[in-house]
Amino acid sequence: MASTASVRDLRNRFPRVRKLVESQGEVLLTDRGVPRFRLTLYSGARVGGAPAPKDYLARMKRLQPRPMSRAAAGALDEENRGGR
Repeated sequence: MASTASVRDLRNRFPRVRKLVESQGEVLLTDRGVPRFRLTLYSGARVGGAPAPKDYLARMKRLQPRPMSRAAAGALDEENRGGR
């Protein structure tokens, strides 16, 4: 069973609570006699390696609008030209 400490103990006697966590691995924190929180040792980064590198070129190509055809570009130019 895990050791218990109150929130007041955590605030006023942190070194003692820290030693409990280090020796027992887990401490239950009580607030007014009711168990509320669980302190455990930090286990570090998860094993699984580094994430895959991002492919920025593929992302840019995916998000970039499709190029206009020559006919559509010519029609847009004519439309923007007006009566000139």
